[in-house]
Amino acid sequence: MSGAQPIVTSAADGAATGSVVELIDAVALIGSFPALAGASLRVERGEILLLRGPNGAGKTSLLRLCAGLLPLERGSASVCGVDLATDRELVRAHVGIIGHTNGLYHDLTVAENVGFWGRLSGATSAEVHEAMQRMGLDGRLSGVRVSKLSAGQRRRTALAGLVARRAELWLLDEPHAGLDADGRDELDRVLRAAAAAGATIIVASHELERAGGLATRQVEIVAGQVRGDLR
Repeated sequence: MSGAQPIVTSAADGAATGSVVELIDAVALIGSFPALAGASLRVERGEILLLRGPNGAGKTSLLRLCAGLLPLERGSASVCGVDLATDRELVRAHVGIIGHTNGLYHDLTVAENVGFWGRLSGATSAEVHEAMQRMGLDGRLSGVRVSKLSAGQRRRTALAGLVARRAELWLLDEPHAGLDADGRDELDRVLRAAAAAGATIIVASHELERAGGLATRQVEIVAGQVRGDLR
């Protein structure tokens, strides 16, 4: 995989500087359980923020709230200028999220999946090809159906789709999972390039050595609340 390709992100195309995420005493429920119990967090444009914390602390719920996938119960939350209390579906045009599942269409090929996500943001064919090249998918794998891929290849495909989509806010849950050493290194280069181009990235990870070296800031999630910065 090549690390020399430029990365293009819609966040660099004139988006305003300032806070991309602002949560104030945000409460979100899963059933009757408070997955977020008064979380407050501010994330600025161009940051790579690492969410730390044990399983069940609320890291994934915070990502899902920011993506508009989990409703805000109380408090206030703004993401990419969208008020999640009233317009959470609108935020989905601005964010890209990869969770523990990759969100791929298994009956489509690698190229069809990446192309689908790229077209949502108006990416050109060249930009889609660049995204696939970055994640080592531009050869024979491009025509393989996702159902035939290994776990690591599916992860690469999902990440290529996110690159092609050129989201303003990238939300990543254990993004290095399933990748080999080369894939992990390339992903780190992609994330740094995206942040340098103006994207904002929030990563939830237990791989603290790798993700901590990538992050520009770290916070701890404990019992659904955000604790102070960890430098």
